[in-house]
Amino acid sequence: MDLSDLISPDSIVPALKANGKKQALQELAEKAAKLTGLDERQIFDTLLQRERLGSTGVGNGIAIPHGKLPSLTRIHGVFARLVKPIDFESLDDQPVDLIFLLLAPESAGADHLKALARIARLLREPGLATKLRASNDQTALYAVLTGSATASNAA
Repeated sequence: MDLSDLISPDSIVPALKANGKKQALQELAEKAAKLTGLDERQIFDTLLQRERLGSTGVGNGIAIPHGKLPSLTRIHGVFARLVKPIDFESLDDQPVDLIFLLLAPESAGADHLKALARIARLLREPGLATKLRASNDQTALYAVLTGSATASNAA
C-alpha cells in the first residue's frame, strides 16, 4: 500500500498551530471533513473516543490518531507538521510535532490495520522524521511521505 493511496497534497497541513491535543484533533477533523465531505463533529468525536482508549502518540514526536466512520467509502489520511510540539500523552512522554490522521470505513477491517502498520513503519524509518521536520511546504512534505513509500516498496 502506497501512501499516495491515502493522502494527496491537499491533505497535508505544513504548519498546524495547536496548543494541545484536543485542539490539534479539532483542526485535523476540520481538514478531514473538507476532504471527505463528512461531518467535522462526527470525525472529532470518533478521534476523541479512540484517544480515551489510550493515546495514539507512538513516540519520537509522532502521533497516529485514527478511527472508523460508517459513511466513508475508502481510507483517508491527513498529515500535519505542528508549528510547535504539543503534549499528546505519548508512550514515551515526548511532545508530538508530526501527526498522521487515518480515517477508515467501518467495514475496512484488515485494510485499516494494514494502513496503520504501513504508516507506523514509514514514520519509524531512520531519517524520515528529520526530513519531515525540515520540510515546510505541502509539496515537499508530500514528496517526502510518498517518495519514501515508493522507495520502501521497491526494496
